[in-house]
Amino acid sequence: MKIKNHRLYEDDGQPVKFVQTPNVSSYALQPQYLVMHYTAGKTVQSSVNTLTNPKVSASAHLVIGRDGSVVQLADFNKVTWHAGRSSWQGLNGLNKYSIGIELDNSGKLEKSQDGAWHAWYGDVIEAAQVLEAPHKNYPSIPYGWQLYTPEQLLIALEISELLVHEYNLKDIVGHDDIAPRRKTDPGPAFPMDSFRSRILGRADVEEDQGTYRTKANLNIRTGPGTGYPKLDVAPLPKGVRLEVVDVEGIWKMVNVLDEVKGEADIAGWVHGNYIEQI
Repeated sequence: MKIKNHRLYEDDGQPVKFVQTPNVSSYALQPQYLVMHYTAGKTVQSSVNTLTNPKVSASAHLVIGRDGSVVQLADFNKVTWHAGRSSWQGLNGLNKYSIGIELDNSGKLEKSQDGAWHAWYGDVIEAAQVLEAPHKNYPSIPYGWQLYTPEQLLIALEISELLVHEYNLKDIVGHDDIAPRRKTDPGPAFPMDSFRSRILGRADVEEDQGTYRTKANLNIRTGPGTGYPKLDVAPLPKGVRLEVVDVEGIWKMVNVLDEVKGEADIAGWVHGNYIEQI
């Protein structure tokens, strides 16, 4: 992808779908940060409809669907209304200082008595799509959170890297970072640490580089947490050699260096307490 005149284009030169939101400010944007959100909506289209409704005081620059589709709602040099009352690193009112990306996601879920997870709009979210975890701003209360899709995260990563370099942004933050008393998005299901490290680089990944081995039989998962599904080869036997390639808190993304159950080229996430450096 590329950016031309503050709009996003595909590699073949075609612009991504553009639906102009009227919910923009007249003063110039001074972008310093990229802010990630979830829509808490039912579909991409319902979220686009909301964010382009002149009666709603909300908007963002981009909406990214669960299938990786992208809709741009405002030029990247326009102030959109995605941050609200917010502050970060001495700045107040982050609308003036940030580009906002909305990810199509139901957000925080509630569990019914029968154990099913429900979005606020009533739909049941399949258990395989749910991470049960506390939010960092409310660590004592576990909730369900809809997982982001690999397609969605891949395109978000590509676009975010492009935006950071095009506008020389300082950092990538969540809405829950800049408005912690009001907002929970993008929430625990968004891999913020690894997402940020892939774009900006992080020392802790470099410090973890080297060869490790499992200290016991160890589950390997598709994402950094027990809410993510196990890979078919799980558990990894004790003593299997690993290469750490990414870090998110206590969770490590690894390449498995040994063949396991007849399979090679295995990669996934393991709990860091159960591996040791060789």
